[in-house]
Amino acid sequence: MIKKIIALALLLSSLSSSQTKVGSTAAPFLNIGMGPRAISMGGAFVATANDLSTLYWNPAGASRMEATGAMFLYSPWFADITYNWAGLLVNTGSYGSLGLSVTYLDYGKMEVTTLSEQEGTGEYFSAKDIAFSVTYSYNLTDKFSLGMNVKYINQKIWNSSADAFAIDLGTLFISDFYGVRIGASISNFGTDMTLDGKDLLVLYDPNPNLNGNNDQILTRLKTDAYPLPLIFRVGIAKDFFVGSKNRITVAADAIHPNDNAEAMNVGTEYSFNENLFIRAGYKSLFLTNTEEGLNLGFGLKYEIADKVFFNIDYAYQDFGKLKYTQQFGVGIQF
Repeated sequence: MIKKIIALALLLSSLSSSQTKVGSTAAPFLNIGMGPRAISMGGAFVATANDLSTLYWNPAGASRMEATGAMFLYSPWFADITYNWAGLLVNTGSYGSLGLSVTYLDYGKMEVTTLSEQEGTGEYFSAKDIAFSVTYSYNLTDKFSLGMNVKYINQKIWNSSADAFAIDLGTLFISDFYGVRIGASISNFGTDMTLDGKDLLVLYDPNPNLNGNNDQILTRLKTDAYPLPLIFRVGIAKDFFVGSKNRITVAADAIHPNDNAEAMNVGTEYSFNENLFIRAGYKSLFLTNTEEGLNLGFGLKYEIADKVFFNIDYAYQDFGKLKYTQQFGVGIQF
């Protein structure tokens, strides 16, 4: 069954990518990874998928979490852009898991300029991206899980905006071969986005060579439709235990997007007593002309009450000439 699902996901991904060019998709903010743990492991997380950020990487992992919890993430992005994500997961036992999440990218306020007033008109405009997601995940067997996100996506700049709907599909399989986990997901399979709004209204003269005609006809500019950034991920992960308190997880993901070339992410996590975590990874292996590379991070988990855990996580992501980004996360599970 898992072979059929992976084959279907590959087919859908290849069909979409054959119709688009590199860098020609809408809503590129959907490509920004979330979760300090996953980020610091180089984004190699589709087969690990066992914290709340699995709602983004692989919704199938949600049903493997035995706890209910919430997580909030904050990342100061480039050019004073802020990137936030919040997620909630409810485990209903044999009925599966339900999740809600929201992604919000705020570009801040920018001054309006024109050809005649290049120093600014005194007006300001803003731009923002947002995505709402509802997740359901279910364990078909003790080793095989399925998950799905249903998403609403909106991009807005000043008085114009674009909307789309999409789904994510994910699978997670725990094999009998030394407990190796195999995960796969396809993200952002949905409708195209077309910008519309009153900023696209202009005055038009249908015949400037004709005297006496109406040269102030209100006209709406038509914009092209662009697809969402479809991403197919497949990965493996394995836990190694040294004594009763030391765990080392290694993971690798292969990435096939429709707006870039194929790449690979690799990462590892060291855990001491499941309280202290040190992580490292490398992103976008085999991808040319990329500024992404080394990722590092750490995490702390503390039991604040009986079976109630609080965790904080941090990730550092090297971006070469663009310097770096950081991501901070706090979460609670019970």
